[in-house]
Amino acid sequence: MSEQDFTPDEMMTIAASRALRPSDVCFVGIGAPSAACNVARLTHAPEITLIYESGTIGTRPDVLPLSIGDGELCDTAVTTVSVPEMFRYWLQGGRITIGFLGAAQLDKFGNINTTVIGDYNKPKTRLPGGGGAPEIATSCGEIFITMKQSLRGMVDKIDFYTSFGHGDGGDHRERLGITTKGPTLLVTDLAIWKPDPESKEFTVVSLHPGVTREDVQATCGWPVKFADNLETTPAPTDEELSTLRDLKARTKAAHEGTGKAA
Repeated sequence: MSEQDFTPDEMMTIAASRALRPSDVCFVGIGAPSAACNVARLTHAPEITLIYESGTIGTRPDVLPLSIGDGELCDTAVTTVSVPEMFRYWLQGGRITIGFLGAAQLDKFGNINTTVIGDYNKPKTRLPGGGGAPEIATSCGEIFITMKQSLRGMVDKIDFYTSFGHGDGGDHRERLGITTKGPTLLVTDLAIWKPDPESKEFTVVSLHPGVTREDVQATCGWPVKFADNLETTPAPTDEELSTLRDLKARTKAAHEGTGKAA
């Protein structure tokens, strides 16, 4: 399959979906994380357990939800529990292997800002906030992050610490008594990144087809480090692409009020 057959967005979603295993119990964020998790469920990981913040467990949506309160999630779930039970028993109880998050701002150590852009007291932009993300970032076994690359989003210093990643790097999580792994994967529309084992700084390990090192650096606000054995991300398969596109088409039809696509 040639580079022209898919978009950077599709490559990002599919690359992220491949990182999920059938045995995972995954706390899913709305948007790109939701698309990635459901593509995984519909392809190589049919047994994956998807959990959304509203308390839906084992949900198998036919269309992507608009929010955590979307009825599609509850209608297709194995069960729905209260939000306090979701956080106290499932999340803080260590029963969730992967937390899938997005970010408005991200730094090289995987710290996330979804609160404000600019000074907190006089922000340029007030964002939706953390929701359950701060707890997800510290209580899930590990964290996967998806986002489009831009100088505005991938910054040297985030304006507000909403969700803790690796802090200042190194063993910062351990020093704070956080026993989970934190961010172990960043998938963007250009590349796949993983934290350096020692410094915990995100390092590019794979470039998506047709993407250059210069492309990655031009859309990142810190000096990018590349792995010595830099790889090329395998292009999406026909199955992966058709699964994602069918899911998006059903979602579009449902949300436009025309009913679900056949």
